[in-house]
Amino acid sequence: MLLAELALTGDLVRPARLTVPDLLGWPQHVADVSFECATSGVQHHRFTGPRLYDVLADAGPGFDPVRRKDRLRFLIAVTGTDGHHALLSWAEIDPDFAHAPVLLAGTVDGTPLDAAGPQLVLPQDRCGARHISGITAIRVDGAYGFDAPVPATPGRASAAAP
Repeated sequence: MLLAELALTGDLVRPARLTVPDLLGWPQHVADVSFECATSGVQHHRFTGPRLYDVLADAGPGFDPVRRKDRLRFLIAVTGTDGHHALLSWAEIDPDFAHAPVLLAGTVDGTPLDAAGPQLVLPQDRCGARHISGITAIRVDGAYGFDAPVPATPGRASAAAP
């Protein structure tokens, strides 16, 4: 059987390629989740896997751990095999902030996802839109541009550069 891989990339000290069996190296958590799917109604599943926070923290995110607010500029982009994307902020998963129990599930209803790839599971979301099946990539990014010029508000004069 060919194992699906996901790539951990971005602002990480230790980027990696991980399989579902690799995810067993972290503490496993169980989440019984109900969410509303736009195409098939309410879904009920039991997911097992490590917390996204634990996996990413071990990969060494590129923020200054002493400066708590430095973490707030980091985003996490998750992509699935079908091209579906979800975006989370680091603060959502960080224990010092929202501490959401987001999982990288290696099983769903007891079925291993070795060939299909792990699933992103957000037990706190009522809607299943951010649940990603067959994760292929997770990118951690703290380098997007804060220095971009702010557009002028319509109907107001913008400050002229000296």
